[in-house]
Amino acid sequence: NFPCSPLLLVWLMNANDSISSASFSLFNKLNLNSIKMAKLSLALAAALAASATAFAPSTVGPSTTALSATGYEETGGEMWDPLGLYNLEDAADTFPNMFPKSQFIEEAEIKHGRMAMLGWTGVWATHVGGMGLGLHFPGFPVESDWTKALGVFAAEEPAWFGAILMFIAIAEGESVGHSGDNWRNMSTKEPGNLGFDPWGLKAKLSDERQEYYKIIEKKNGRAAMIAMASLFSMEAIPGSVPVMDILS
Repeated sequence: NFPCSPLLLVWLMNANDSISSASFSLFNKLNLNSIKMAKLSLALAAALAASATAFAPSTVGPSTTALSATGYEETGGEMWDPLGLYNLEDAADTFPNMFPKSQFIEEAEIKHGRMAMLGWTGVWATHVGGMGLGLHFPGFPVESDWTKALGVFAAEEPAWFGAILMFIAIAEGESVGHSGDNWRNMSTKEPGNLGFDPWGLKAKLSDERQEYYKIIEKKNGRAAMIAMASLFSMEAIPGSVPVMDILS
């Protein structure tokens, strides 16, 4: 679905060249601005549908086979690690404890995936123009350029900025601070589990469903990290991410 979405957008934006004039009889009665808004609405709906299909969990229930439970279905059920970075510490005989082990690596992947999902959603929600939603909290600084927004916010709202940093520091400390050394696989905490579940949603799921959603979260996080990397690439090298030009 993801590779097809740019083609779908192009088709929608040029639909009036291929659809019969009878289908557009209603649009001919509208003014030019109304037609543009209709096209934009169609394009937005198509983009949201394609993005939702790419990022949303599959509607098919988890299989009981070992392959479907790995989280690496795209690479034949095996972790794609041609350089052996995941097991680098196991081969570090000369300098022990120089590289992290699996607990630290998994914690880092999950954490960065969550940050990327929040970051991508924030950029999309606050961007003005194109496919952005243009949302804004009243009373806070207005800066449509996401590359400058943090600096503007920190300069104009230092108290709020400090409070956010404090919250991040507390969350970071609670995530690994008192559960043991996950660098050496000596932590008592499950990677990614902050113990924050005030509504008890996890307890309502079977063990199989819990594992299924862990895989879904990892995959969505990986996609979001790629998306954030594409944003930085687009800003640094204009035209390097063609799909961004299509989405404006």
